[in-house]
Amino acid sequence: MIPADAPILLANDAVRLELLPVGATVRRFEVAVDDGWRNILLGHPELGDYANNPGYLGATVGRFANRLAKAHFSLDGVDYQLAANEGVNQLHGGPDGFGTRLWDVADYGDDFVEFRLTSVDGDQGYPGTAVISARYELIPGGAQVTYRATTDAPTVINLTTHPYFNLDGEGGHDTNEHRLFVYASAYTPNYDDGIPTGEIREVAGSAADFRSGPLFGAAREQAEAEGITRSGGFDHNFVVDGAGMREHCRLVGSDGLTLTICSDQVAIQVYGGEHFAGEPGTSGQPYPRRAGIALETQGFPDAPNHPNFPSTVLRPGEEYLAITQWLIG
Repeated sequence: MIPADAPILLANDAVRLELLPVGATVRRFEVAVDDGWRNILLGHPELGDYANNPGYLGATVGRFANRLAKAHFSLDGVDYQLAANEGVNQLHGGPDGFGTRLWDVADYGDDFVEFRLTSVDGDQGYPGTAVISARYELIPGGAQVTYRATTDAPTVINLTTHPYFNLDGEGGHDTNEHRLFVYASAYTPNYDDGIPTGEIREVAGSAADFRSGPLFGAAREQAEAEGITRSGGFDHNFVVDGAGMREHCRLVGSDGLTLTICSDQVAIQVYGGEHFAGEPGTSGQPYPRRAGIALETQGFPDAPNHPNFPSTVLRPGEEYLAITQWLIG
C-alpha cells in the first residue's frame, strides 16, 4: 500500500518519473544523458508546495482545462454558473480544481500507476458526478498518460497534464534557444484575458507558425512585434493537423535533446512561462522568466461557449478518453 501523500517512482534505463497523488502530478521527469540523469520538468522544491501549486506545475487540471469565459456555459438549454478564479473567468476547473486535490491510488505496478478521483454533481458548478482516472506508465522511449472519465448526467470535460519542459535541465535556464515545432496550420486568437475570440486563424505568415521549428525566443520577439502575444509571450491554443494519435509538437533543447509529444487530442496549448520571477524550483535554483514551456494537449479552451469549436460534452453511457505520450530521442 502506498501512503496517500507519498511520491511514487517509475523508472527504467531511459526514463524516471516522480509522481504525486496530490493533483495526479508529475513532479520530476528525468532522462538518461551521457553524463547521467537530467530532470527536464519544472517543479516545486517541497512536497507541501503542491497543496496549492501556483502555476499548476505538472498537475492534472480539470474538470475543464484552460479557460471558460465568465465562468459560465449552457448545455441542453440549462445555464451553469461556475466558480470563477481568474477575474470573472474560470481557469483550469476553478479555485478547487483537480490540480490540488488528493487523488486515490487505484492501482500500481513497477511501470505504471493509476490515480482516481470522483467529482460530485455541482463541484465548482459543473453538472453530473464524474468519475475520472489518470494512468501514468512508462512506454518504450518515454512515458504516457491516459485520462478516462464517465458521468451520470450531461456535462463538459477537458483534462490535461500541465508540464513545463526545459530540455537543458530544470533550474537556472530560460528556453529562448529551444526550437519548437508545432504541427498546426491554425490557432485560436485570444482577447487580453486569454479567452478565445472564436476565430480559427491560419498560422501561415505569422509568428504563430511553428511548423518549421523556429527558436522559441525569436518567435516570441516576432509575436510581440505583430501584437499577438499575451503577457509578453505565447499563451495560445493551436489546432493540430490531422486526427487520432499523432505528433502534436517537437521540442529541441540547445544541445539537441528532443522531446516529441503525441496525442489523440484536437489541440495543444503553448505557454511560455512568462510568470516565473526567480522562485526556487525542484533543485533549489531560481526559475527565471520563461524557465519552461508548458505544452498541454487538450480540447479547445472555452469550447462550450463557441458552437464552431469541437465539442467537449460528455453524456451518460459515453467514456471520455485522452492519451498523451512524451517521447525522448
